[in-house]
Amino acid sequence: MLQGHYLAVLEARDIDEFRSAVLRFTQDIGFNTVSAVTVVEQHGQDADFIAVGNAPAGYEEAHHRVSDSRRDPVMQHLKRQSVPLVWSQDTYLKTGVGDLWEEQAAFGYRTGVAMALHLPEGKHFLLGVDRDLPLPEDKRELTRIVADLQLFAVHAQDTALRILVPPSCQPERPALTVREVEALKWTMEGKTAWEVGTILGISQRTAVMHINNAMHKLDCATKHQAVLKALRLGLIH
Repeated sequence: MLQGHYLAVLEARDIDEFRSAVLRFTQDIGFNTVSAVTVVEQHGQDADFIAVGNAPAGYEEAHHRVSDSRRDPVMQHLKRQSVPLVWSQDTYLKTGVGDLWEEQAAFGYRTGVAMALHLPEGKHFLLGVDRDLPLPEDKRELTRIVADLQLFAVHAQDTALRILVPPSCQPERPALTVREVEALKWTMEGKTAWEVGTILGISQRTAVMHINNAMHKLDCATKHQAVLKALRLGLIH
């Protein structure tokens, strides 16, 4: 059911399509609000924060007025770990900052799941979904939600880096040959090396060579990583 969401966010061509894909996924897993934040650290400069979400009117102003990321247990977790955090009022009460929860609860942020992906070159991707209703008591259902969020985040971060990160912060695009690009495109469609060779009218061995060359230029260990990186860099669509 959620496979379409993963593909939709991965293929988003601009910020509007990216936001729509993120919102549809959030609603389908039973949450009201979402925040997808790309963080880019630059040496000697303040980090850039690029956020996409659907925070209620007035929330950002009110939240920033009372919030301090050094006090917020969810933000502290995201800074240090990539393990998803299932949070509720207890998360804030246990750390003595119940006032932060009270402030955000007024806007519907009562429970949620948040996670961070800490990437190379000082880049980070944060994804959090929130709602005003209690989280499922069934541990299997909650585990499924967390797993769905993790998989979606992996797809979403590639698109976020491609669409949201300023060009000056983007890694240099390697020069792939036409054949290497074609081989990656068909690999993205799930074709084997033999099938890629048949489609392109070349031998399986030559198809493997083009895929391996693309992997080397993209500095990836697997062809699937190469496909995702090529998508992020806009080399394939």
